Amino acid sequence: MATREELVGAIRDRYSGAPRSEKVRILDEFVAVTGFHRKHAMRLLREVKKPSRGPRPERRLYGDATRQALIVLWEAADRICAKRLRPLIPLLLDAMERHGHIQPAPALREQLLRMSAATIDRALVEARSATKGNRRRRGMGSTTLRRSIPIRTFDDWDDPAPGHFEADLVSHSGPVARGSFAQTLVLTDIATGWTECAPLLFREQSLLTSVLEELRRHLPMTMLGFDTDNDSVFMNETVWDWCAAGEITFTRCRPYRKNDQAWVEQKNGAIVRRMVGYHRYEGVAATTILAELYAALRLYVNFFQPSFKLAEKRRDGAKVIKRHHAPATPCQRLLADPRTTGAVRDRLTTVFAELDPVRLLHEIRRGQERLATIADVTPQTAPPINDALDQFLTGLRLAWRDGEIRPTARAASKQKRERRRPDPLLSVTGELHDWFLAEPWRTGRELLDKLQAVHPGEHPDALLRTVQRRLKIWRAEQAHQLVFGPMAQTPSVSMAS
Repeated sequence: MATREELVGAIRDRYSGAPRSEKVRILDEFVAVTGFHRKHAMRLLREVKKPSRGPRPERRLYGDATRQALIVLWEAADRICAKRLRPLIPLLLDAMERHGHIQPAPALREQLLRMSAATIDRALVEARSATKGNRRRRGMGSTTLRRSIPIRTFDDWDDPAPGHFEADLVSHSGPVARGSFAQTLVLTDIATGWTECAPLLFREQSLLTSVLEELRRHLPMTMLGFDTDNDSVFMNETVWDWCAAGEITFTRCRPYRKNDQAWVEQKNGAIVRRMVGYHRYEGVAATTILAELYAALRLYVNFFQPSFKLAEKRRDGAKVIKRHHAPATPCQRLLADPRTTGAVRDRLTTVFAELDPVRLLHEIRRGQERLATIADVTPQTAPPINDALDQFLTGLRLAWRDGEIRPTARAASKQKRERRRPDPLLSVTGELHDWFLAEPWRTGRELLDKLQAVHPGEHPDALLRTVQRRLKIWRAEQAHQLVFGPMAQTPSVSMAS
């Protein structure tokens, strides 16, 4: 719009003094450049721009003395707004004069009583700006910020160097997403699959950048890219400024296209959900346990958990053929990448030599057990995790007999939902059952028609589905009796006899 206004100002004078044929040519060119409607363009070029007027002191009704007296009244009223101050001025003047605080001249008093609320606002602009201090910075609109962040799809990576991460949040709300609950921030490197997890006590952009900075310090490689979804906790100026300060490329996926973030979405289930389950975790205690669990989990997953990586995908008609690289841990992929520096290789080799996978798994199991005790699940029936490492190792030989051994994976038994409204057929259930026993071939529609004939006006057609469900139960009971009833009357023959 600013460029168009400059163009209008440059062409207007030439257009107004040109002959008719020249005006047509200028108008055609102006419409082609700006895209304006021809009639709107003619009005713009014909309009005579009036010089802007500055302040007109000759029309000012209230001088500095009136403004100073108004400031005193505003301060005495505890800096209330003009709409509330306007009706208070007569009462405030009388009270302050009565106690000898001010003695305004009659002309000044008349001006104060005559001022409107809008005039009071204009007179107090300078005083209010001084009392408010620094104004809040006007933030960039969420839509404008989102448009300024480039989109990156699943096919746009093209073998990036280690350090380009996808990020996502996993909520631990349990079955109901109500109230405050913990979140897990997941970072996954595209090139190597290196994954970092960190808990968030609540969703807040400043807390998010603090956690990101802490994770950044523990990464074995330099963070080069940060790709997220369109969640508002990522799409804000705080995260934008953090990426700009760290020279990190900030990109986002397409809205409602989760496949654009397939790498981190896969880790959400294979790591976070598999380790901590789907239960509700809230409060400082749960967040602290999650942080301790993730401290051991990051080493166990990145150094001792091989994963597949897609090498090629092609389509042969309706058949999709995929080829994967050989399974490798994120540490092995990082060491094998030619873009990894020698210092990173030495540090990874040193850390790997000091790690004990059994000890790490023991710490993970203890963290899972602590999470299960504070989650919204039933009390655990499996034996607790042994504190001694040698006993834990001995238990691994027979752990397969207990089935699922992760404490966080044991879900609470689902309670059967009770009836929410009274049974509409309670008074006639016995009568319907007798009719069914007498004529078991009757359909639900026929039984309801007979019920409506015997009790007119009491049972509407909307009860047809209820009658059919009741009939289904009775038929199942009758079929069970027909099949297993004769067997109950014959003596059983066991192999031992």
